[in-house]
Amino acid sequence: MLIRQLSLLVLLLASAAASGEPAPWYWWVSQLDGTRVCNQTPLGEGWIQEPTPFKDARCRIPLTR
Repeated sequence: MLIRQLSLLVLLLASAAASGEPAPWYWWVSQLDGTRVCNQTPLGEGWIQEPTPFKDARCRIPLTR
């Protein structure tokens, strides 16, 4: 009985992890020269993240939640 319960728990945890969504993309603007880059993660100091999230790597399809 314990093995069955553990198996069910592992299955539920695995299915929850598999249903995760990819991280959104954002426009990042350079404070130095205004260059814009579409990226999922911060680029470091000197870059400001614009507030609108996007679904795609070109930052063309807004993310609607």
